[in-house]
Amino acid sequence: MDRKYRVMIIDDEQSARKLMRAAIDWESLNMEVVGEAASGIEAINIIDEIRPDIAFVDISMPFMDGIEFTQTATSRYPNLVIIIMTAIDQFEYARKCVSLPVFEYMLKPMVRAEITEVLERVKAKLKVSPDYWEEGKTESLESHVSKGDSTDMIKKYVEENYGDPGLNLTYIAQHFGFSASYLSRKFKQDTGKNFIEYLTGIRMTKAMDIAKSRVKMYQAASEVGIPDPNYFGRCFKKYAGMSYSDYVNAQNTSA
Repeated sequence: MDRKYRVMIIDDEQSARKLMRAAIDWESLNMEVVGEAASGIEAINIIDEIRPDIAFVDISMPFMDGIEFTQTATSRYPNLVIIIMTAIDQFEYARKCVSLPVFEYMLKPMVRAEITEVLERVKAKLKVSPDYWEEGKTESLESHVSKGDSTDMIKKYVEENYGDPGLNLTYIAQHFGFSASYLSRKFKQDTGKNFIEYLTGIRMTKAMDIAKSRVKMYQAASEVGIPDPNYFGRCFKKYAGMSYSDYVNAQNTSA
């Protein structure tokens, strides 16, 4: 039986993401929407967890637009099928700027029949492609023994580079010469946390320190490598148990 193909929707408009989820009969295409993001920055942070085969990417988003996301994603995930969504007045801009292996450009508002036709072509492409998220399954631990125990090195690297918004599991894996799937397993085995939990924990710990100086949220977000303040705000509240502004006020009240 064919595996179910995983779809990610990246668009800063929540209504557009909801419409895309609802408008397509994903089940009949043997596909499922496994995640969404409101900006390129958020997408880069969570893509290793979501592990999509296909990404619908809006070209116009704040903090990291669709072109910047595509440049980053195609260099790290060469088999990821990217479909650019663009308004008609941005269409030529998209064609000129993205000299990258984008599968298709689609004009907004998109038509259900056209999306389905594109996805049928995507399926044909994916059927003859390996599942690149599983590349580490054939690798044995012994094949990496010569590289030594790198977990401490990786933790040190994250400590020193957490402010880089492009930092994620795949970036680290490529930097240290591992496959992403191998590193994911090894990091969880050695630390008890998955990589994105560890990275977010480092960033939020730093953000809580920064907040004590009454730094504005967008500045703190940028400083810790999450320049999308909306995504930063959600991460901070989950980690600290309160909003950034409430945390700032609480710190100054207790002082």
